[in-house]
Amino acid sequence: MTDLISHPITKRWPPQRPDVIQLYSYPTPNGVKVSIALEELGLDYEPHLVTLADADVKSPEFLSLNPNNKIPALIDPNGPDGGMVELWESGAILIYLAEKTGRLLPTGQAKHEAIKWLMFQMGGLGPMFGQMGFFVKFAGKDIEDPRPRARYVDESKRLLNVLDGALDGKTWIAGEFSIADLAIAPWLNALDFYETKPLLGFEKLKNVPAYLDRFLERPAVQRGLNIPPRPE
Repeated sequence: MTDLISHPITKRWPPQRPDVIQLYSYPTPNGVKVSIALEELGLDYEPHLVTLADADVKSPEFLSLNPNNKIPALIDPNGPDGGMVELWESGAILIYLAEKTGRLLPTGQAKHEAIKWLMFQMGGLGPMFGQMGFFVKFAGKDIEDPRPRARYVDESKRLLNVLDGALDGKTWIAGEFSIADLAIAPWLNALDFYETKPLLGFEKLKNVPAYLDRFLERPAVQRGLNIPPRPE
């Protein structure tokens, strides 16, 4: 598929500017990783609101781009060698955008450090926080068996302490601001939504609270946190 206009997803989310990056997303922690990255990098893009309802994420149009029916997803009509690039999985998108621009991914040993912490978020922090939220705030809270809740709360605490120790003496997790921070900090910010900061002892951590504050102070972060805007 080399032509954006002929892509099935455009039947449901038609582009107004088909020559720029097309972002299909919703402002969840995974979604805003990419909108913040696009804002930080100053790339021209067009956001499309894809709600988490089955009518959107399980529609034939969205599945034509992401068969895993999860946001975010992205199409770059101006990929390497002029070809169109279709991407899903937020970590893969962050790596692509960093390599496309030569920014937000350090070189040398620091590159591997950034990717390591990106994978820490993708495989640990995000999934565990999400499960914790389910068992603390959402439908899982009504399950009488206390073990699932305890498992995810305890693992979330452990991961926060790993991050807190790694941030000792650092401004950003890989030394300089990178896609690793773009992946990690939105999930830390989600702890307010999950109402779990007191439960996790968040404010007692030595380094993580100030790290999140630094992240949220960035103008591009503030812009990206609500892109695409949530429906009224």
